[in-house]
Amino acid sequence: MADELTPETPDEAEEPIKQRKNGLYPGVSDELAENMKSGWADTELTGLTPIPQAAETAARRAALSARFPGERLVIPAGNLKTRSNDTEYSFRAATEYAYLTGDQTHDGVLVLEPTADGHQATIYLLPRSNRENGEFWLDGMGELWVGRRHSLAEAEQLLGIPAKDVRELADALKEATGPVRVVRGHDAGIEAALTDKVTAERDEELRVFLSEARLVKDAFEVAELEKACAATARGFEDVVKVLDKAEATSERYIEGTFFLRARVEGNDVGYGSICAAGPHACTLHWVRNDGAVRPGDLLLLDAGVETTELYTADVTRTLPINGRYTDIQRKIYDAVYQAQEAGIAAVKPGAAYRDFHDAAQRVLAEKLVEWGLVEGPVDRVLELGLQRRWTLHGTGHMLGMDVHDCAAARTEAYVDATLEPGMCLTVEPGLYFQADDLTVPEEYRGIGVRIEDDILVTEDGNRNLSDQLPRRSDEVEAWMAALKG
Repeated sequence: MADELTPETPDEAEEPIKQRKNGLYPGVSDELAENMKSGWADTELTGLTPIPQAAETAARRAALSARFPGERLVIPAGNLKTRSNDTEYSFRAATEYAYLTGDQTHDGVLVLEPTADGHQATIYLLPRSNRENGEFWLDGMGELWVGRRHSLAEAEQLLGIPAKDVRELADALKEATGPVRVVRGHDAGIEAALTDKVTAERDEELRVFLSEARLVKDAFEVAELEKACAATARGFEDVVKVLDKAEATSERYIEGTFFLRARVEGNDVGYGSICAAGPHACTLHWVRNDGAVRPGDLLLLDAGVETTELYTADVTRTLPINGRYTDIQRKIYDAVYQAQEAGIAAVKPGAAYRDFHDAAQRVLAEKLVEWGLVEGPVDRVLELGLQRRWTLHGTGHMLGMDVHDCAAARTEAYVDATLEPGMCLTVEPGLYFQADDLTVPEEYRGIGVRIEDDILVTEDGNRNLSDQLPRRSDEVEAWMAALKG
């Protein structure tokens, strides 16, 4: 990886390159500085068409404006985070910012200024790098180093929002008067400029509103979730095709294989892939992915592609690594499948959000009683929550731009609410028998099974967006056999 500019003397090496801005680098001759100012073609883009979701982002901003009349609203994208020394983590724009703008660039800020009839939206962005003062090539964030960014005029055409230089925003906010709200946790500089103008309680109301606004998806969002699920299904197929190679290496071969699909067809994975083979399947968030992949064990693969517009799938399949379930594996798998079927059937408009969880948990409790692992009757088991030793987690969550979407929503708007058309949620029951659980027969120990699909609430029921992947045990085996040839 190249340094921004190689120092010419030991003294120069003592000063971090990224701090030498505005053409002040001491090792640059006047002749070179002058040469770098000119001889560049005009690359301004014209005739750009708005981004596909421009109408939807405008409608979202209008709803936000209506909720907080007369108040200045500040929604930052966030800043780059240092990974090590002078390298940064890959940037992912804050969900609230991307939801309202469609933009994904770091340091961006959306500001809604109150007007007599609503708000005037302005997006504050980094402009093109200045070539006159050397920023273009001497600054570590100059376009010579990190690539071209859109000009403010181009951004206006694409996003449908007037654009200004973000470097002027902090000072302007310090001088602002009237009520202000900001989405916290993404841009310390912007928050510092508003220190004496905002309160935690008022800012939380803004965050909660934007979380609840995403509970019901618009047509663009549904299409993105469909795209994410389709790409995820192809990623699962990729994994099945290389299970023999994973057996020779580790779970990381599975992780890398799925990641390739996510990067080719989307922006990234929507969350850390869980590639849990054998007893690792009993660890709910197993993301180390450094264990062995052995024939005869199960692979619990929980992974999702995030699209270029930042909508993620969240799908789990529990696969027999050698292509065939053993009798005990099939017994446990089929119980989870039946629980998922009951949960999916409970997803419909007008149903309580908790209904699908209750339906799935009842089936699992019935199985645990039937197998003699817990004393019935089933109603007693459910009342006391005894099944939770092996079911462990809730049966699902909202899905969208975040894998656990709408997380800041109020309880009454989310888990205590009723389902509406356009909501998208996961249904993911599981049974997990820890390797050291002495309360179950030895043959159960080390087996973990979860089946998860992404379910869209429709006007007349629901639609499984991830139904490209088989779920029934015999269908899984047939699917794997066909892929392995």
